[in-house]
Amino acid sequence: MTPPASGAAGTVPASKTYDEVAVGDTLGELAVPVTRTMIVATALASRDYQDVHHDPEAAVARGSKDVFMNILTTNGLVDRYVTAWAGPAAVVKAIRIRLGAPNHPGDTMVLSGTVTAKRDEDRRVEISVRGVNGVGTHVTGTVEVRLPVGGPSSGPGGLVAAGIADGGPPPAGGLPDGGLPDGGPPLGGGPPEGGRDARSGRFPDGGAA
Repeated sequence: MTPPASGAAGTVPASKTYDEVAVGDTLGELAVPVTRTMIVATALASRDYQDVHHDPEAAVARGSKDVFMNILTTNGLVDRYVTAWAGPAAVVKAIRIRLGAPNHPGDTMVLSGTVTAKRDEDRRVEISVRGVNGVGTHVTGTVEVRLPVGGPSSGPGGLVAAGIADGGPPPAGGLPDGGLPDGGPPLGGGPPEGGRDARSGRFPDGGAA
């Protein structure tokens, strides 16, 4: 899996701004090689101990040809795909996905995305995401992100709204409430709206993942 592009050493990677994104824009494809180690390690990392994600014999007994990727890993890959495109100033507000064909060891999942909607009042951008493997469509869904204001992100850093377009430190006094300058949640805070809390593995309504 090719790592996302980043700025030069010592600079902040560029971020998309709301004004430069248009409905119909496409995200570059991302090929994700699916290995047995990846399936097992990410299931354990997300505290999903169901045997179908690490025990081939148990998976076969339940009708699968092998172990398969869990939904939390897919959710994380979709998040990573969109945020690598949007940049560090983007705030993920919602991720909604539906699984289809399972990801087995040896598969390659190719993620693609398209901007499908914009909402001016709170600068939300909706991206439709699709992930396909050798069997068929593994995942479909949408991701909503809030983007900062400002001009194109072609300059160093690109964080126009954060006041660090020169790649330097945040404004004096830090960012409001420990979050992003547009009023986003504190960095490392709770789950995005409708999202799963990475610490508890649960959604805001108390349901399990």
